[in-house]
Amino acid sequence: MTHPYAALTPEVVLDAGEAAGLRPDGRLLPLNSYENRVYQVWLEDGSARVLKFYRPERWSAGQIEEEHAFARELAEREIPVVAPAHTGEHAGFRFAVYPRRGGRTPNLDDPKVLEWIGRFIGRIHAVGASRPFELRPSLNVETFGDEPRAYLLQHDFVPPDLLEAWKAATEQALAGVRFCFQTAGNARGIRLHGDCHPGNILWTEDGPHFVDLDDARMGPAMQDLWMLLSGDRVEMQDQLADVIAGYEDFAEFDRRELHLVEALRTLRLIHYSAWIARRWHDPAFPAAFPWFDTPRYWEARILELREQIASMQEPPLAV
Repeated sequence: MTHPYAALTPEVVLDAGEAAGLRPDGRLLPLNSYENRVYQVWLEDGSARVLKFYRPERWSAGQIEEEHAFARELAEREIPVVAPAHTGEHAGFRFAVYPRRGGRTPNLDDPKVLEWIGRFIGRIHAVGASRPFELRPSLNVETFGDEPRAYLLQHDFVPPDLLEAWKAATEQALAGVRFCFQTAGNARGIRLHGDCHPGNILWTEDGPHFVDLDDARMGPAMQDLWMLLSGDRVEMQDQLADVIAGYEDFAEFDRRELHLVEALRTLRLIHYSAWIARRWHDPAFPAAFPWFDTPRYWEARILELREQIASMQEPPLAV
């Protein structure tokens, strides 16, 4: 298969900038991104913009517009989300132009930082709960568990000698996920950032700002919170308490969703393997994930899933 970015040459990137009304000076820098292609482009006036080229056939034009409309809605309410300044199509690629925003990874060991981030996620969710996405998908057991598992099985990515162990681990893990969702009472779906890990939160002296709403979708509020947690159970409980303290300044948190922390982590693990598999024909993926196509990778995933099965059987975190 021809990989989707074979035609995205530097000339195409610069021409897209010109089509958007910019005046590139010829310099560009590829930024770290696998799902899409993202470049910093310098302009003749010495400033720079960020151009993001969407992976073809992943999102429809309407789904991309929903992402951008959500980002602009948040920005208009003075929530620090980096929203696109221009959306267009050039040479068969849908792309967006963003202002360049710097920052560093937030210090999640600082309770005040966690509370500050929690306040802004609460504000994002207050807006996100006001109405649903019409076109973007939902995060649930089917989309992040059953479908990725089926894809991996259908395309023979799991080594034959590990297949039965992996099938058993994923089947038992998804049963645990379903139980957690049932216990949480079918948590309400709202518009989410969707991929709110620390790498998508940039910190400056003015506090956090959020980037990359590419994975925005409907789902439970906990999806934007659990990736801020790390360490042992006591550490995660303390971290979550700090986040929720800020969150509840602006949005109500349904404590039934505490049952979803490890369930959502489990879904992400299964979805992540299928995400790499679906992109394996893109040369950037074998280069970035050379260990994916090895028995050791799948052995580690089986062990990881077994650990998650045990974690989902423990009482939820308490805040």
